Amino acid sequence: MNQKQGILLINLGTPATPEPQSVRRYLRAFLGDKRVITLSPILWRPILELFILPRRPYTSAKMYQSIWSAEYGSPLEYYTKRQAELLQKKCPEAKVRYAFSYSDPQLTTALAAFAAEEITDLTLIPLYPQYSTTTVGSVSDEIMRFYQGKNYQPNLKMLTSFSERSEYLELLATKIEEQTKKADYDCVILSYHGIPQSYVKKGDPYEKQCCLMTKMLKERLPELTFLQCYQSKFGPAKWLEPALDKTLQALPEKGYKKVLVVSASFVSDCLETLFELEIENRQKFMAAGGKKFDVLACLNDDASWIELLAKWSKC
Repeated sequence: MNQKQGILLINLGTPATPEPQSVRRYLRAFLGDKRVITLSPILWRPILELFILPRRPYTSAKMYQSIWSAEYGSPLEYYTKRQAELLQKKCPEAKVRYAFSYSDPQLTTALAAFAAEEITDLTLIPLYPQYSTTTVGSVSDEIMRFYQGKNYQPNLKMLTSFSERSEYLELLATKIEEQTKKADYDCVILSYHGIPQSYVKKGDPYEKQCCLMTKMLKERLPELTFLQCYQSKFGPAKWLEPALDKTLQALPEKGYKKVLVVSASFVSDCLETLFELEIENRQKFMAAGGKKFDVLACLNDDASWIELLAKWSKC
């Protein structure tokens, strides 16, 4: 059999439109994943269907509407698709696709397409710098379910994390350094997406990888003051700390009035970066006495980032 390479970029997903009905479908899929919410379905399903989905989609829809592009729609889908298109140009001999865990194009649809094309070697790149059971773990489960019972499975290679890879750290450090040369900041805040502390206690390595990434960036940029925080808390459970919003509200009183925020768990701009950071947390920081609040853009379709994806794909 002739060798045929496939490359699949995988991200979380996005509502198809910034309207409540579409947001509800997305949230039902996302919050219905047992890897994301580990509470027993017997307990969680009634909470999700009776208390969260009737209300949450309306508030979330307003957030999505504030970042939705009239030109290309969802920023997350636009940049994920753009990454796949640019990677395809870098890897003309391979077949490159992108897929989402909780929206179209679905992960299983992409895998079925690769199977129909008789791809023999498939590289899977979840676009999450750090491993977590809630993200990469869920992706791995879905892939294994797809191939279970199939008559043929290609050679699979999955990049389960890349936050510790020197070439990625060098690229991110370069972007931070370039921005800090353009403006004066009191500190650089590395904001990671939070997860419940109970997940870490059960063995999720996410927190360790976040701390290691912070340490390695500090080593590369020793002249800068770094702070590490976590964002996007959901629900009453105790999540990883310190929380970004509370940290930002306390910083001006401590003399940190000019900050650069780096969304350290994302490679594509999305709701968490464009709304939660750029709008919501900016307002909190400025209201507390902050003077300057900048958010470093995600790598998105940066040429050096596409080069890295091509290198990891070995195409």
